[in-house]
Amino acid sequence: MIAGVALLVSLLACADGRVVTPARTQDLFHTPYRSHDSRHFKIEASSTFEANAERRFDLSYADGSELKGFNAHDIVHLGDFHGLAPFGLLYQCNSPDFNGVDGILGFGLPKPGKEGRQLPRPILWALTDGKETRQDSNTQELHRKFSFFSTDTAAELQLGGYDPQTCDDTMYYTPSLSETDFIVGVTSVKFGHTETGAEELLQFTNPTGGEYLPAIMDSGTSCLVIPGDRLDGRLQNNPFNDFSSLWAVDKSFFVTIGGQQFKVPYSSWFLERTNQTCVQPSPEGMQGLLIGDVFFRSYMVEFDMSDKLRPVIGIARLNLEYSPVTGSELDYYHEHRAPFQKLKLLKGEETMFPAKHTTRLRE
Repeated sequence: MIAGVALLVSLLACADGRVVTPARTQDLFHTPYRSHDSRHFKIEASSTFEANAERRFDLSYADGSELKGFNAHDIVHLGDFHGLAPFGLLYQCNSPDFNGVDGILGFGLPKPGKEGRQLPRPILWALTDGKETRQDSNTQELHRKFSFFSTDTAAELQLGGYDPQTCDDTMYYTPSLSETDFIVGVTSVKFGHTETGAEELLQFTNPTGGEYLPAIMDSGTSCLVIPGDRLDGRLQNNPFNDFSSLWAVDKSFFVTIGGQQFKVPYSSWFLERTNQTCVQPSPEGMQGLLIGDVFFRSYMVEFDMSDKLRPVIGIARLNLEYSPVTGSELDYYHEHRAPFQKLKLLKGEETMFPAKHTTRLRE
């Protein structure tokens, strides 16, 4: 909902079971990066391009990927919207994960400190920074929130909110545990054929009822990443080892976030096309979970960054009869809003609330 307007953008989804997480290391890069596999930005084709070559960034990821580049800005088109926005131009890369990739469309939060000063401002923030009155922008009605879901072969990005037709039930909201990342509190992860007979994988030591683990909601990660150790004694068990011993066809995960339980079926976490289990142990030192693409195949997730204090995350069961659009579409919908007044009272892990109300913004 972009003050009643919603933009739906078709995306390609990676369905080969790869996951870019700290579990991978540099020595796994047996295949070289091939820059000619990607389409390159043609500077000479733009009359509005301006480079800021002195503002450079050097990114190193725990999986061994290294990216170097510099900042620039131009009129950026995102579906039917456009505006002057910064972006990064890469001139060095070492990872084959980027073979055939034209670029990275980042919808995260601005990073604090030195990293934030080096990196371009995230595209959705740049387009909604209050400079939309410029003649080179048409984002005056664009709200700073987006939604995402994926299938085995495609994905869909929705700007300004979410299309209710993509959901099969109510959208429930919870505030993020972080001001700079999309993190929710997970109180339980069960695994089994049914919810009642499922085994608990998060067995907290000396539980009092308020225990939870932080979980990053990340559509850029393919798999579900769960603890591979006891987290310095916070857990009585090793969740990944227990999952491995309990592995069976047609079993599901039952993940509890803010008192709401979300089922991740076998068809989402086991990739039949590649015969791979898309569940991984977390790397050493990680004190939580990564909820990746396996979750977004069953749920529409909204990331609302309109609140100045911290982002709000909404989750609704995906309507499996809905098919991703094949191109960008602009439309008007009822606006479903997060109940911000209730959410401000929460630390983040206690409960989730449904949408406050639905308002018809434009006939």
